Amino acid sequence: MDHQNPAIDQQPEINITVPASRQLHRRELRKPAQFSFDELYISPFRQKRQYDNEGQWKYVDFPRDLQPTGIHVMDDLLQYLMQGNSSLERFATEQGLTVAEVSALVFVLTGIRCRRFQQLYQVRLIDDLLRFTDLEYEEVAQRAGIGTRFNLFRTIQREHQMSASRRRAYLRQNNDEGRFLL
Repeated sequence: MDHQNPAIDQQPEINITVPASRQLHRRELRKPAQFSFDELYISPFRQKRQYDNEGQWKYVDFPRDLQPTGIHVMDDLLQYLMQGNSSLERFATEQGLTVAEVSALVFVLTGIRCRRFQQLYQVRLIDDLLRFTDLEYEEVAQRAGIGTRFNLFRTIQREHQMSASRRRAYLRQNNDEGRFLL
């Protein structure tokens, strides 16, 4: 004998309609974003290792485009994040803007919500620092704007589902450590 609960089987489908005015977090650009994340990322490294014909190496300046958009506020934000700063509120105030205005600018240019863009930037910084330096985890966290070692571990776990030491080993290739200088 089948003992199914008819009350469960006959539950009506719940359909909640959210007014359009409350759906701002679901925005999508109707045209492709003007910039991809990769086009806007500014490496924290100032020099790179270069080998000559005899196999000797020296460090040379690493070219970085510190103004990839040509839009002063956005370029200032990118440099702010690259320097390990994380307070969007402080950045907005320094620019004479609101966080909402900065967020709108980031979204219009990238199609990525501002807080997510900031997280992606921090994760990319973390990956670069883990791969190319021998910095302690605490310093990686500070330079990436994450703050503490605990936050670093939590961020790596959230984004990559692995530990920081495992992420470093996963990223690092032969001769990567010291390939770039901060």
